[in-house]
Amino acid sequence: MQNVYENLFLAEIILENQKDFNILFIQELLWSVVRSILSTILANGDKLVGIPNHLSWITFVRNLYKCNKHPRVLMYINARLIFLSFSFRKEIYNHKDINLVSFTNSSSILDIYPDNHQLALKYLKDTEADLNNVIIMSSDFNIRNSDWNPSFPHHLMHANHLLEIADLLNLERLLSINLVPNRYTDNPNNSNSVIVLIFLRGYSEEFNTHLILPDMRGLFDYSPLIINIVIQEELIQ
Repeated sequence: MQNVYENLFLAEIILENQKDFNILFIQELLWSVVRSILSTILANGDKLVGIPNHLSWITFVRNLYKCNKHPRVLMYINARLIFLSFSFRKEIYNHKDINLVSFTNSSSILDIYPDNHQLALKYLKDTEADLNNVIIMSSDFNIRNSDWNPSFPHHLMHANHLLEIADLLNLERLLSINLVPNRYTDNPNNSNSVIVLIFLRGYSEEFNTHLILPDMRGLFDYSPLIINIVIQEELIQ
């Protein structure tokens, strides 16, 4: 899980160098001009806007031209997992900042990006969906809250909405093995924070391998998060 904060170069580095991972949740990726295509109107061609693609990864993202604004969540699934038959479930959640992807027997993974107005979170709360198969939900939720951010002494309404959604999906919030911030700031008037969270079905302390990697953030604001999830053999038959 990595918020690249519109840094195209960082996204390309991740795709090229992190092929040992099976699934990448990428948020706030910059959409940019990929190339020019033939145009019947413009001599120099129309500009084709897109996101990085890589032969090692299958990309799941909303269609830019069916959205008023750029989607801010992308899911890259390693091509070696193609046998699991992943499918994009846009008919369940029709929102540019929500990716629900199912595999094999309809187990699902959920990646969302609630902006400062928490629009994606409100959409989830207001949308009736009979889902009992989400195994993981991850996001830069943009919610500072005392439950997961010790330096922030308040409990906010949006945090209640998030926990209600997680409860409806039978998910529990994971505690990172290393209790460090995952969002850093250069502003001395602000403190570093924890706003990137992972929720998991079937949580147990023995199963939790959720790590924050501050040493890998370099000059960027967000640290990547990693987790190992064991999929039981009967779920992929």
